[in-house]
Amino acid sequence: MKLLKGLWIGFWSGLILGLLLKWIQSVTGEQVYTLLLNVDFIPLIGDVQWSEITEFIFHLLISLIIGVVYVYLAKRRKYPFGQLVLISLFLSVPFPFLYFLLSWLAVEADVPAATDWGAFLYWLFGHLTYALLLPILYKTFERKNAVSQ
Repeated sequence: MKLLKGLWIGFWSGLILGLLLKWIQSVTGEQVYTLLLNVDFIPLIGDVQWSEITEFIFHLLISLIIGVVYVYLAKRRKYPFGQLVLISLFLSVPFPFLYFLLSWLAVEADVPAATDWGAFLYWLFGHLTYALLLPILYKTFERKNAVSQ
């Protein structure tokens, strides 16, 4: 059950993050969604012209893994909501730094520069939203299971 819950949480939080960054990119022109999906720097994978859907699936796969890890950590004991948020924020520590790394590693994709602070703030906002979705979805799933049992 932990695995399914983690996959569910990872899927929905990743989907919302992706859609949020796509919306931000469409409204502001900042290429944060493009940055999220970019894989052109990964050996072998980066040589292929993937469709947007396929690149989004790559993003979701990472989110599924994060969701499973999050549920594994959260299920270790009965944590209050505040501590679930802290666990999520701890897991999210690398996300701001990924902005700089992914911007720097991009080969051909039109992504924001590592020095584009506006784009960085959108990236940060999107990933903080993601981090808050993990405990919210976890608690939602817990309540759903309690009601159905």
